[in-house]
Amino acid sequence: MRWFWIDRFLEFESGSRAVATKNVTRAEYHLDDYTPGLPTYPTSLIVEGLAQTSGLLVGEHNQFLERVVLAKIGKATFHFPVTMGDQLRYETTIQNLQSDGAIVQSTSHVDDRLQAEVQLVFAHLDDRFPSELFDNADFLYMLRCFRLYDVGVDADGQPLKAPPHLLQAESEYCNS
Repeated sequence: MRWFWIDRFLEFESGSRAVATKNVTRAEYHLDDYTPGLPTYPTSLIVEGLAQTSGLLVGEHNQFLERVVLAKIGKATFHFPVTMGDQLRYETTIQNLQSDGAIVQSTSHVDDRLQAEVQLVFAHLDDRFPSELFDNADFLYMLRCFRLYDVGVDADGQPLKAPPHLLQAESEYCNS
């Protein structure tokens, strides 16, 4: 992810569901350009925030060994615009998870108001796409910034641990 459209995870249940937040601030330069005179947060960035939340949920299920990409937006409904000062709460639930991808139902809320409903379809890239999507050490740093390992739990309710291949990359980076 070149840009981050979530700030942190509040909840993360491996293979099941995740909740993340995004604070919409005046520092968001795209607020003025999207709808001049009425600074609203672009719906495309809401979808991207939901996709990042959901994609990390799907990817974590296999310890981030699969390369997960957003393949399709099944349906998206937006109920009202988001403006500066709002905090978006992204809630995602895996509906169907298979070896080649996943279907995720996602919602966005501002306070207790349902702001958006989005169905997302993810695919796992196969060997026809040989390059890595991220540097593993940088990726682990990002996951820690999102506090995934502070709030994440596995199917048994035990705290999530960073996968060995990400820890190895971090160790090699720190020792270089």
